[in-house]
Amino acid sequence: MRSLGLLPASRHVAFLQRSVPAPFAISIAARASTHRRHFSLPALAPEDDHVTITTPQRHQHQQQSIKCRVQAKIAAIDQERPFSQVLTDNFSRQHTYLRISLTERCNLRCTYCMPAEGVELSPNEDILTTPEIIRLARLFVKEGVTKIRLTGGEPTVRKDIVELVEQLGELKPLGLKTIAMTSNGIALKRKLPPLINSGMNLLNLSLDTLDRFKFELMTRRKGFERVMETIDDALALGLDPVKVNCVVMRGTNDKEVLDFVEFTRNKKVDVRFIEYMPFGGNKWKENKLVPYQELIENIRAVHPTFKKLIDDPNDTSKAYHVPGFAGQVGFITSMSDHFCGTCNRLRMTADGNLKVCLFGNAEVSLRDMMRQGKTDEELLEVIGMAVKNKKKQHAGMSNLVNMKNRPMILIGG
Repeated sequence: MRSLGLLPASRHVAFLQRSVPAPFAISIAARASTHRRHFSLPALAPEDDHVTITTPQRHQHQQQSIKCRVQAKIAAIDQERPFSQVLTDNFSRQHTYLRISLTERCNLRCTYCMPAEGVELSPNEDILTTPEIIRLARLFVKEGVTKIRLTGGEPTVRKDIVELVEQLGELKPLGLKTIAMTSNGIALKRKLPPLINSGMNLLNLSLDTLDRFKFELMTRRKGFERVMETIDDALALGLDPVKVNCVVMRGTNDKEVLDFVEFTRNKKVDVRFIEYMPFGGNKWKENKLVPYQELIENIRAVHPTFKKLIDDPNDTSKAYHVPGFAGQVGFITSMSDHFCGTCNRLRMTADGNLKVCLFGNAEVSLRDMMRQGKTDEELLEVIGMAVKNKKKQHAGMSNLVNMKNRPMILIGG
């Protein structure tokens, strides 16, 4: 076989048109022509265009080989493409991560998320429909979003959750890489297999205590055993790792931090300790906040080898690990050490409002625009304006204690 060289993009487009279904090939041809002047792709060896197939096994291998080459070529095109200006703010932050709240409803009443008296929910007709969610998701993915996280409320109380994830999975050829979900795990157990089969590949479970009785006090509901079973099921089904979100509150569950670290000894879980943040109705007080440095000191008093890991780009969590343990620990330090400089997140509320910052109350309704018949181009213009108005940090506020915002359950985290 001769060595690989560089050929014009047109040669590769021709190969793709022979190797993939016609609609997909047309799409690739259009994309390649846009970038033809900017780069060339590795050539295929000539014999690869017409390999003689003699057995079913060889045929299968050939099909897999073709698929891999097509994916490699698409990746090369995507790598050369400049990132969307619509999703780039004035501080050069590129927003590749969209969090979509599917519902304001929840089957728990966690103290830090929902006021004891409850919250006034939006009328059903104000909640985004599945076609509206998919339209917006497609729009964002085409602009460069590679990760979508489904939140709530509790996303699994939405009746068509599996079908919705299936439709999101169809966006992966456009560049979507990760479909994630944040759930309390209460109603997730039976839905896990079909959700994973539909394309969900990352799961965060909210669990603020490992004590069954304290669980009922903090969530105002029963269900601890179901959450623990869901964690084990998710691991058994191949999700790696399973992330566990724990909001740490002084005087409530801060003494359980070492228990959560021990929880990672034999389970491939990533426990993430989240600093308690102020939101509407959660009666936040500064004396309930436990800074992450204090947690690290407490852990190292028992595990002296507790060490820092290399963080993934744009990750909100500072990762740590006890050598020899199967899982790891992270700290989300929104209050004591913000990570605004690398923020790549946008949020869509269940009632269709775009939030460019978790801590800001500025929102723009994309739902209303869609229902008024606005085009995708008009939606993108408004999205771009909202992203450009994103502040450098914490929605432009010097003190988060004074912020005015929705209750967490109406934002989606």
